[in-house]
Amino acid sequence: MDYKYIKQLLERYWRCETSLEEEEILRTFFSQKDVPGELASYKPLFEYEQSEPKTDVLGDDFDQKILSKVEGDKPVRARVITMRQRLMPLFKAAAVVAIFLTLGNAVQSAFYSEEPQPQNVANVQKPKDGPSVAKIDSAANADSAVITKAVPATTVK
Repeated sequence: MDYKYIKQLLERYWRCETSLEEEEILRTFFSQKDVPGELASYKPLFEYEQSEPKTDVLGDDFDQKILSKVEGDKPVRARVITMRQRLMPLFKAAAVVAIFLTLGNAVQSAFYSEEPQPQNVANVQKPKDGPSVAKIDSAANADSAVITKAVPATTVK
């Protein structure tokens, strides 16, 4: 027997081009006991739809329940966020980084300073250098200057 029409309906069914009446034709065809071997693999698909009881998951009062929940809620207002509020996390992060860098630099300079810290500052006296004197060499050039340093006269012990 030739089942071209059923094969054409199946092809259209898989492309979602069948009408409800054509799908009903396929269901009635596959509900028969004698289905050809090449089409037997489709039989459980169409039998399942008929054997499964049709239950409505949504009740008749579904729309009313949803509408009551939607209408019962307070309207949500949009909150305006200023540029300062948007950048506040960035400011906080920059402050934390600045504090860490400052503390790290202070600790580093305290531990790794090359100058020894004097134990008793009151007993240590340094010789005082005199003021530096700049002497202009008038013979060579009026713009040139020679810097000489005054030597201290005496040191107090």
